[in-house]
Amino acid sequence: MNPSQGSTLSANVAGFVDGSSAKREVSYIDNLPVYVKELIAGGAAGAFAKTAVAPLERTKILLQTRTEGFRSLGVFQSMKKVVKHEGVRGFYKGNGASVARIIPYAALHFMTYEQYRCWILNNYPSLGTGPHIDLLAGSVAGGTAVLCTYPLDLARTKLAYQVTDTRTRSGLGSYHTRPVYNGIKDVLTSVYKAGGVRALYRGVGPTLTGILPYAGLKFYIYEKLKSHVPEEHQRSIVMRLSCGALAGLLGQTFTYPLDVVRRQMQVGDMPSSLHGQVRFRNSIEGLTMIVRNQGWRQLFAGLSINYIKIVPSVAIGFAAYDSMKLWLRIPPRQKTQSISSAA
Repeated sequence: MNPSQGSTLSANVAGFVDGSSAKREVSYIDNLPVYVKELIAGGAAGAFAKTAVAPLERTKILLQTRTEGFRSLGVFQSMKKVVKHEGVRGFYKGNGASVARIIPYAALHFMTYEQYRCWILNNYPSLGTGPHIDLLAGSVAGGTAVLCTYPLDLARTKLAYQVTDTRTRSGLGSYHTRPVYNGIKDVLTSVYKAGGVRALYRGVGPTLTGILPYAGLKFYIYEKLKSHVPEEHQRSIVMRLSCGALAGLLGQTFTYPLDVVRRQMQVGDMPSSLHGQVRFRNSIEGLTMIVRNQGWRQLFAGLSINYIKIVPSVAIGFAAYDSMKLWLRIPPRQKTQSISSAA
């Protein structure tokens, strides 16, 4: 056999092997139920987006909870202070818990939204097919995802609330209290031992109060904006990202005070000259006490950084989700698609 024949044979064999691998991959992906694909796509999108905006998220929590040393600082001054005392790694404190929470949260949120939407359309056709269906489905999906992942959000907040100074290793003095928790497992174990399951869900009231309208409004505004986009631009990624970012901004503005109440309830039992052992029994009491003792402006502390954070977060989230849907070959959503056909 001459060299040219040998190279041709090798190429054919390589092509056969590659083709077989591709077929196995196609077969495996195509055999996955649609809801499993939606879980994978949503989880991956959430992880990418959350890691990208982790520095802004950490700074926002420090401002929201009025952590000692950050109460009178702005966004950029706070970020400079974190870098000075903790280094760049300080921006990612609590990000492990954040990603561990956002993967199941985003996965459940996207998947249950699609399933709830199909269920409503199939069982209540009299409601129509307008954006109000997205409002209902998005709200219930948001509540479902929160209830399933809230302890991880509590752990993320407590870890992000801790502030230390890496310079103490060189003997230059302490910047703030030493860490109370050493990781996600330590937070969950300590909180559970101290107060049981109820302690793991401290602050879930204002969270649900905030997420139900926020999640619903986000999907509602997104679909409403898309309905005004010409048909030829409906599949544009730029259009989807723009509509999603605007929907996130508007929805966040209306519900942000409840997010502040939630954060303060979550860190209320941690050492701080401000919080001490202050507890809010419910969302209304939290809103009232914050306005009375800290001023109404505190209800919007960190909102500016949330605006800065939400645009890239939503943009990356939608782009990643759309890309994952294409890679996983998730069929286009039909207005009257049944749940059984999605399985």
